[in-house]
Amino acid sequence: MKEELLIKFLNNQLTDDELDEIIKWLHSGTFPQKNKSIVYNDWKSFKEEDGVTKFENYDTLLDKIHHKINTQQSKQSNINAGKLSISKLTTWITRAAAILLIPVLGFLFYTLSDKAPTTVEADDLIIRFVELSAPIGSRTKMELSDGTVVHLNVGSKLIYPMVFTGSTREVTLSGEGYFEVEHNPEKPFIVKTEKLDVKVLGTSFNVSAYPNDDNVETTLVKGKVTLEKRENSGASQSIGSMVPGQHVEYNTKTGAILSVKGNVEQYTGWKEGKLVFKNASVSDVASKLSRMFNVEIEIGDDIKDYTYSVTFVDEPLFQILDLMTMATPIEYKTFPRKKLADGTFSKQKIVITKRKL
Repeated sequence: MKEELLIKFLNNQLTDDELDEIIKWLHSGTFPQKNKSIVYNDWKSFKEEDGVTKFENYDTLLDKIHHKINTQQSKQSNINAGKLSISKLTTWITRAAAILLIPVLGFLFYTLSDKAPTTVEADDLIIRFVELSAPIGSRTKMELSDGTVVHLNVGSKLIYPMVFTGSTREVTLSGEGYFEVEHNPEKPFIVKTEKLDVKVLGTSFNVSAYPNDDNVETTLVKGKVTLEKRENSGASQSIGSMVPGQHVEYNTKTGAILSVKGNVEQYTGWKEGKLVFKNASVSDVASKLSRMFNVEIEIGDDIKDYTYSVTFVDEPLFQILDLMTMATPIEYKTFPRKKLADGTFSKQKIVITKRKL
């Protein structure tokens, strides 16, 4: 980045296009030493002139900047998600008080580098985390501070830091997520689940780790990942690496590992609204439908041997059930939701049985 552009930024003289370039530079992670000195000296000068001794004065504004970025991305991301509009972010930023915003962003640029000055009071810099959820009936897409793109499936949660610091980039997943990780060999990207961690440098992969499932499933689309199981002591133990096109299921109770190759879309198609089944048992189908549509599906013992090979694209629940009754001799019955003691209502119950002749 040219020194002149950075100086214009620090003096609040940027055009909208130039501010877009500054924002992209922030996300790129490339910070020439000369530019670091410029922004830090400006920040230091501002502190000395105003007698500011602690960074907490600017924590709230800094949080709002990051939260605005993440909120805008999340709002645009549900089923037909799009990336954050830079123009909206630009409009929001330019409305802030310039005398306060400029040094805060300057300080933010500087502290994202690996070599912040020793004069920075580390105790005053708190790493803030965000929890992003995909509600029942929707999917969510967002971009992390390092450029990594994350898709969350229904009923999933991701906890991540506003800004990655240290030698790794770590996020915690509950549910299912598809990750397009920005390559950075200096900082491995780690997806942490309750019992299994997925470690990568830069790649595309899917992880399914819903709380009530015994299996943690990982599907590698491209690149390379390493799987590490977490012992009760907290230590990690590698259980192997994966190659593109490989799908691995790790049973957290027994330690059993199942590995297959091919048909990646079966495990990743959900982010395009697809439900892909290949020789899937009716139990597996019912489990996915229950989670996706927030219903309780009960199946009879006499139909558990039925399997399905089919792809549904954004189909309503009862249309899927009707198609299943056409493919196999089954029938289903629905039951109304019941009001519970605490005033809430139970999930709708659906019972699938063998069709009576």
